[in-house]
Amino acid sequence: MRGGVGDGDVRRRPLASRWVRGAVTACAGALPALAFPAPSLWWFAYVALVPWLLLARSAPTIRRAAYDGWLGGTGFLLAAHHWLMPSLHVFIVLLALLLGLLWVPFGALTFRLLHGRPGPGRAGAALVLLPSAWLLAELVRSWQYLGGPWALLGASQWQVPVALRLASVGGVWLIGFLLVVVNVALTMLITLPRARTVAVAGLTACGVAAAGVWAWAPVPQETGTARIAVVQPGVIKGPGPRLERGVELTRRLAGRHPDLVVWGESSVGTDLGDRPRLAKRLGALSRSVGADLLVNVDARRSDRPGIYKSSVLIGPHGPTGARYDKMRLVPFGEYIPARPLLGWATSVGKAAGEDRHRGTKQVVMRLPDGLRIGPLVCFESAFPDMSRNLARRGAQVLVVQSATSTFQHSWAPEQHATLAALRAAETWRPMVHATLTGVSAAFGPRGEPVGGRLGTRASAATVYSVPLAKGTSPYVEAGPWPVYGALAALAVYGVTEAVKGVRAVRVVRRRSPRR
Repeated sequence: MRGGVGDGDVRRRPLASRWVRGAVTACAGALPALAFPAPSLWWFAYVALVPWLLLARSAPTIRRAAYDGWLGGTGFLLAAHHWLMPSLHVFIVLLALLLGLLWVPFGALTFRLLHGRPGPGRAGAALVLLPSAWLLAELVRSWQYLGGPWALLGASQWQVPVALRLASVGGVWLIGFLLVVVNVALTMLITLPRARTVAVAGLTACGVAAAGVWAWAPVPQETGTARIAVVQPGVIKGPGPRLERGVELTRRLAGRHPDLVVWGESSVGTDLGDRPRLAKRLGALSRSVGADLLVNVDARRSDRPGIYKSSVLIGPHGPTGARYDKMRLVPFGEYIPARPLLGWATSVGKAAGEDRHRGTKQVVMRLPDGLRIGPLVCFESAFPDMSRNLARRGAQVLVVQSATSTFQHSWAPEQHATLAALRAAETWRPMVHATLTGVSAAFGPRGEPVGGRLGTRASAATVYSVPLAKGTSPYVEAGPWPVYGALAALAVYGVTEAVKGVRAVRVVRRRSPRR
């Protein structure tokens, strides 16, 4: 009797221990989210991965370490996207569990390279391969159909001048890579005496790389300024009242000589082809201000089937014909992936009742004075390749039209606005982030803030004098080369391990007795 009870206790203890470890790992994975707005503890990103790495390297088996990678990734995604919970409810948990699998290689590699007492060779490999595995996870989840690149680790450094300079060379990817290198090196300093020399060398290499970029990397050459006005109506229910407030605020810009007036996402709720009077009214508004208006139409188009979200340029005589249809839609917010299978999401959250349609190409618009602008809509500003493509096509100013009113009292508005700093630094092109309800902001070609922000409580219009710049940044020229390097490093490692495995099999066969 006693023995039976004792045996049951013994069996339950490992199970309870595994559950506790899993919960701790998920919490450890969530820590990097504190580096992003609204907490904005940017410095925390340099140490936030250490607890997660310590857990993975101390796992009893590589299988458990891979499991730690999954749970840590799930915890990070839930923490970074927790503000989606009111809209997606339990679905956000399912998505985090699915995408958390992308960190399985990160956990497994941590065990493989840092478990036990690794020598300098394994330690040096960890400084390259673990950041590479992290970038692989970020790259895959950046695919638009998996939710997009929100909360890439490097984006936490949006207000750090040295990091912004690094972004101009290797994009947000280079920042993220170096952040993981620092975390791995600190983990080795704490737990691996034999690898401390390698860890110090890794930290030194990061410092030298950052100092070298700061000292010798090219910088954008300013060529003048452009006056971009942002109209932020504030929290107003209904497209009609919102439109009227936008018109009222725009009229106040008369005499302030803007080059362009930007309204937020979904600022116009009907297609202008169906509303000629509205089109004429907006044209008259453009004349009164002395500048073109860039509005955003969220409506069923009159010239083709379906609902589109479109940036539409309005001149003194109405629509100029320049139009950009949003290409990358928000999963569940603007369409439901595999609707026949996942359409039930509309019954448990605020998922799209009808799918929006996608645009087919990016557009650079030319204003009457010759200024070229590149529009993006909403979370398209999270995609580094889209702003890079606009810069390559000649855009001088990048403009984002956004609306985050659904998440008004969360971290989302602040996080979204700060993405513009990274995109501006990467491309050497100023970016203006215009929203319906805040946060609206502008950043110069080095990622530096321009003027004050319009917060989530503001209902106002302001004019930003954004510096223009000439030249092409190294990142725009070379693309995401840190990602290519990471993939190459992982491929070389994979081939090397495969070769070792084949050789080991051959040795075993040679030693086995022949029948």
